[in-house]
Amino acid sequence: MKTINFITGNKNKLAEVQAILGNAIEVQNRAVDVPEIQGSIEEIAKEKCRKAAEAVQGPALTEDTALEFNSLKGLPGPYMYDTRGAFDFVGSSYITHRYPFYQTSNYAGRVGSFEEILSTDNEVIYSKWFLEALGHDGLNKLLDPYEDKSIVAVCTFAFSSGPGEEPILFQGKTEGRIVPARGPANFGWDPIFEYEGKTFAEMDKDEKNLISHRYKALTKLKQWLVETYP
Repeated sequence: MKTINFITGNKNKLAEVQAILGNAIEVQNRAVDVPEIQGSIEEIAKEKCRKAAEAVQGPALTEDTALEFNSLKGLPGPYMYDTRGAFDFVGSSYITHRYPFYQTSNYAGRVGSFEEILSTDNEVIYSKWFLEALGHDGLNKLLDPYEDKSIVAVCTFAFSSGPGEEPILFQGKTEGRIVPARGPANFGWDPIFEYEGKTFAEMDKDEKNLISHRYKALTKLKQWLVETYP
């Protein structure tokens, strides 16, 4: 049986990957701290996979997930989990959180509309941990000023057959809408991502695994591994 190293410390992600890939591929879990660059989804995914393959000195599979709010022109995108600041919702304005490394910066505590802040200081969008800092309620509040609550979940798997080998990307997307949290809150933003009347958190694993962005990306990966990977 073919074996790959999936680089993750998230047991829920590992379980989904193993369930979707099934018996065709043996997935070994490797928890490796891989630094991530800033860039497009594709650039981030490829560089992360290159570093992972070097770290394990063998085949490496990495995953990057983005959540794109259509009203915010695709933000927070790939910075959903790895960004450098966050926003508190204050009335109709946003204020940057005062993390220690912002206390001496010229934009600490800055107030303005989301668009004003982004257009005048692009670095602010790379804030720290949108999801962790804002939580489910805070992410909903980001869209309070907008009628359009539609969002797109994007999952990108990158696979490298070893150090020095160019990663191959497999991407899946699922469209939905952001809603107040419903269902168990033990897996990221699943409680606020609604697809056809149910949040991901309200679905059982089998139901979610047939329509999720991760399933769509893994289906492409599985086909490639079975047909192409030696």
